[in-house]
Amino acid sequence: MIKERPSRHIFQAFNYFALALYALIALVPLIHLGAVSLSKTSFAEAGQVIFLPKGLNFKAYEYVFSKPEFFTSLLNSFARLALGVPLNLLMCFLAAYPLSRPKGKLTGRTAITWYFFLTMLFSGGLVPSYMLITSLSLEDKIFALILPGAVPIFNVVLMINFFRQVPEEIHEAADIDGAGEFRILFKLYVPLSLPSVVTIGLFCIVAHWNSWLDGILYMSTLARMPLQSYLQSVVIGGVEGNIDNLIDTNYVSQTTIDAARLFLAVIPVAIMYFPLQKYLIKGLTLGGVKG
Repeated sequence: MIKERPSRHIFQAFNYFALALYALIALVPLIHLGAVSLSKTSFAEAGQVIFLPKGLNFKAYEYVFSKPEFFTSLLNSFARLALGVPLNLLMCFLAAYPLSRPKGKLTGRTAITWYFFLTMLFSGGLVPSYMLITSLSLEDKIFALILPGAVPIFNVVLMINFFRQVPEEIHEAADIDGAGEFRILFKLYVPLSLPSVVTIGLFCIVAHWNSWLDGILYMSTLARMPLQSYLQSVVIGGVEGNIDNLIDTNYVSQTTIDAARLFLAVIPVAIMYFPLQKYLIKGLTLGGVKG
């Protein structure tokens, strides 16, 4: 056995401490939101709640669950995920596969790659995007939230680099056996790229779940907005108005209700993350840009 030097142990201890500190910093806002949402109005409004609830009660959650708009927006977000994420993955596969092929297999491969890359740096802007959506009559339709970002270029770049790690001999053997390009892609490259597929899928899930501006722009009513757009409207925009006449303000206030809404909005995507996180580091490592 090779004996490790003391400096190695110090380095590992520092790494563990730093990672634990970063994880705690990431969790602190969520813990604070949960504590505020479960606290009595007087403590929450006075800023006395930090990590533990004071005057424990569930009135804020009762109020949130009593609003049908919250559940409608939640269903809209799930519908967006159900349609948007598979479309994102499909477009990533179809774009990355030909661009990952060796030189000479695809004419103009370099020019196409640079064209894709430039779209990461420059865009037409908000006004042209809005004009395009309205000209296609997509307002108040879920496709207005899905189609503009159907091809996530950063994820395409990750997928290209991962596909390039698949040995060319596998492609040649499948080609000799008579498999077409689509069959090679979906029967060989995609299964062999599972860690990268899961990683990119997680990126797409988070992007769709956290997107709010497009819902504000293209949806005219709260009933059609995804969850994040609904939260922006009621928490920041104050669309819901005064709630003092609707609740017992001794136990619930606008602050605790907003905290409950925001806390609930984090839970679904956090649940999705845990079963997929084991693929995340492997997918990023294998799909990273190689020198």
